[in-house]
Amino acid sequence: MSALWNSTELRAATGGALTADVAVQRVMFDSRLVRAGDLFVALRAARDGHEFIDGAFAAGAVAAMAERGVAADAAPDMAPRLLLVPDTLAGLHALGAAGRARSTARIAAVTGSVGKTTVKEMLRTALSAFGSTHAAAASFNNHIGVPATLANMPRDGSFAAIEIGMNNRGEIAPLARLTRPHAAIITTVGTAHLGRLGSREEIAAEKGDILLGLEPGGTAILPADNDFFGVLRARAAQVLSFGEAPSADLRLLHYQGSADAGQARIATPQGEVALQLSAPGKHLAINACAVLAACHALGLDLPRAAAALAGFGGGAGRGARRVIAVPGGTATLLDESYNASEASVRATLAVLAMQPGRRIAVLGDMLELGEDGPAMHLALAAQLAESADLVYLCGRLSSGLLQALPPAKQGAATADSATLAPMLRAALRPGDSVLVKGSLGMRMATIIQALDPPA
Repeated sequence: MSALWNSTELRAATGGALTADVAVQRVMFDSRLVRAGDLFVALRAARDGHEFIDGAFAAGAVAAMAERGVAADAAPDMAPRLLLVPDTLAGLHALGAAGRARSTARIAAVTGSVGKTTVKEMLRTALSAFGSTHAAAASFNNHIGVPATLANMPRDGSFAAIEIGMNNRGEIAPLARLTRPHAAIITTVGTAHLGRLGSREEIAAEKGDILLGLEPGGTAILPADNDFFGVLRARAAQVLSFGEAPSADLRLLHYQGSADAGQARIATPQGEVALQLSAPGKHLAINACAVLAACHALGLDLPRAAAALAGFGGGAGRGARRVIAVPGGTATLLDESYNASEASVRATLAVLAMQPGRRIAVLGDMLELGEDGPAMHLALAAQLAESADLVYLCGRLSSGLLQALPPAKQGAATADSATLAPMLRAALRPGDSVLVKGSLGMRMATIIQALDPPA
């Protein structure tokens, strides 16, 4: 296997000092995930990564990017394998920029209030039908994850799918300029991070900043159904739109869903395309429209791309569907535990409504909504009552929602997921379909682990 980076390239990319001759196979910033052949980047974050350099070398790292040397009593072969830079985060960004600069891959980037990781994974699936495709294994979409993803781009890859996220204003633009995509998707402009940015107008402006990184001749892929479409369209020279609007370039003409799959017909610039997905939800079909738009922008055959998407299903925390054991039989678990916003909760409630058996919704708070948070939670009551037979809630913002439901649908409301988990577990019966969803900070994965303990 040829090296991803050699010592000469590492020094040239970062301006750092490295004595040893090393062959790096991967760049990793989390010491817990280091494996043989890695370059460990010792970032100073919640914990100082320099504390974990010894452990990274013990796990097989061949080098470490660091801001200072090792202790005097360190192993003699450790110091020569340190890539010393003034600032490791800046060094990681420099390495990411170098990885992007040397790559000839066609790149699709994605941002948006909801659906980023799902669309990134759909892009990986579709683009892989045409050539080797690089994408991060996890949701690496911030100021650390994006440069790390770029630094790990293979020398000879054909395509890449890069997810770009944000928590505050001004974070997307530098990551977009670092990525320099040929196609940039904005899934939607919603209310996620409303509490931080203050208004949907500011959210739209921040999401639109992904277009600042477009390569010359690159294409913006924009949501035709969103009320900020016009604002976003004005920011790009070349646009493809997607959605259900009659004017959409990639238009969802028909969708039919079942408990575990979906079928759609999509009008495209290459003619009508049939789509089958191994997961339910109209929102996934609309995401697929965005992915096909990116494929068209990259000059690819859309029927072939749509055929590749037939094998796409939800991932862990993002729609994964599995059978779990309950007393007396089994139930179906819909794992949407990774995160939540108003749009994504409504989309997954529509999926729950299609499920067989007793339908149970388990929702945690949607966070970072600002002063509108309580009202936005209460606004879910009507759809929740229609979609679920029984409802369990956790979190301060969700507490009032339970009382807005018919008494027969009221399960329980608790302050946190750890308290709710055993109550829910005891209530499940054979044949139930249970949806678990909430913001990352609500730790809904605790409930998933209680319902489906790891082997």
